[in-house]
This record gives sequence, C-alpha cells and structure tokens, in this order.
Amino acid sequence: MSNAVKPKKALGQHFLTDMGIAARIAATLDAYTELPVLEIGPGTGVLTRFLLENHPAYKLTLVEIDTESVDWLKTHLEEPQPRIVEGDFLCMPMEELIPGDGPVCVIGNYPYNISSQIFFRILDNKERVVCCSGMLQREVAERLAAPEGSRTRGILSVLLQAWYDVEYLFTVPEHVFNPPPKVKSGVIRMTRNGVTDLGCDEKLFKTVVKTTFGQRRKMLRSSVKPLLPPGVTFEDSDLSTMRPEQLSVAQFINLTRRIQQLRGNNDQVL
Repeated sequence: MSNAVKPKKALGQHFLTDMGIAARIAATLDAYTELPVLEIGPGTGVLTRFLLENHPAYKLTLVEIDTESVDWLKTHLEEPQPRIVEGDFLCMPMEELIPGDGPVCVIGNYPYNISSQIFFRILDNKERVVCCSGMLQREVAERLAAPEGSRTRGILSVLLQAWYDVEYLFTVPEHVFNPPPKVKSGVIRMTRNGVTDLGCDEKLFKTVVKTTFGQRRKMLRSSVKPLLPPGVTFEDSDLSTMRPEQLSVAQFINLTRRIQQLRGNNDQVL
C-alpha cells in the first residue's frame, strides 16, 4: 500500500498519523492470526497496513460506511486486497460480514460518537467474537475496563465483563492525530472468557444492570423496586445497601437470581 495517508478533514474525522501506535494496535491481535478478522472503519487504511503484515489478506474483512474511504482503500491497498464491504457495522448481520458461524476477531479505531453502540453489537455477537480490540475515547475505554468499586463503572462495564476479560492497554495522546481531538484516546482488548451460561436469566440480568445503573445514586433496595411485584421488597444483608458500581459480575448474577425468586411467575414487571 502507498505510504501516503490523505486525511479527509471534511469528514470531521481524526486520522492517526503515528505509525508506531498503529502497529501496536494491530499487534493486539497477533495471537489470532489463524482467525478471520473484521476491521471496523478502516478509513485510509493506517491500521489495515499493519494487520496485513500478520494476517492473510483473505482472512481480513474491512467494513467502512464512507464511500470516499472505500474508494481510497480500493485504490491504495496493494494486491492481494482484503475484502472491503461498504456499509454500516451497526446494521449489518455478522454472517453477512464474515460468512459462517465460526469464531472471529474484531478491531478498529472506533468513532467516538458510536463506540458504545459498537460494543453493544459485539455483545450481540459474543458467541462468535472471541477477541475485540482497538482504540476509542480514553474515558470510554477506562469505563469498559473499570473494576467493581470504580466510580467510572457503568452498564457496559458489567455486561462486557460478564463475557470478556477486558484489559486497558495504553493511552494515546492527542497530538498523534490529524486534526488533533480535544481528548486522549485509549486502547483496550477484550478476550472471551470461559463463561457459556451466566447461571441466571440473561434477559433479566441485563434489565437488572440497566435499571440499577439508571438510578446509580440509590441503594439497590430502592433501585430494584421497579422489577419487583407490588408490596415485595428487596432486603439482603450483603447487597441491599450497596450501589451498582460496587458490585462484581458475580454479585450482579446473585442479585438477578434473588430478584428472580422474589418475582416468582410475575413477569409483567419487565
């Protein structure tokens, strides 16, 4: 591929100009050279060129929503080229991007404004996505990796950590982009853990996490009230006075089981 990188400032994007950092991000998937890789939003291929050094082109798929970027990639990527799909990752089924039902890896320099939506989509495809890494706004990256007790812990922290081991790898400064963003970036890697079943109702688990973090300043005995039948209260010596950011994934699972018991067959509360 040509070494020339042509940032298209009119698109309002921030293009990585430090090739050393691009190489470090690509290297986060070096343990998975035998698996298909999906790169989200390759832009002008800064990350792609390093992925191609360790991943065969036929195992790499690029999904890009911007027509101008797709044309750039088709013109500047050397042969053999990876498969390039023009479309929106958030709207496309995984089997359309990478056919079959086998394991895949996902990587990208993720757009700040939709990074949370991207990771919810990763969760939807957790049975296939065995590793997901890349760069996003540092604040969001730190939140995804935040352990129990952290003030930055949130809904995605818990939902992702139920199925993945999430690592915050390193921080990327503003000056290595053109144009420079107003915030720092962070690189994370999520590796699928050994969990195949939470041991509780998964739909209710998600609802419990979202409901309690929706009232994160309240103790759990208050924030779970909307999930319980009228007149039923939640009292637990270990959990009822805690707030959601204090709970581990295991404690959220226990909380879900307890709510399940209190609800009985009363499913209309959801």
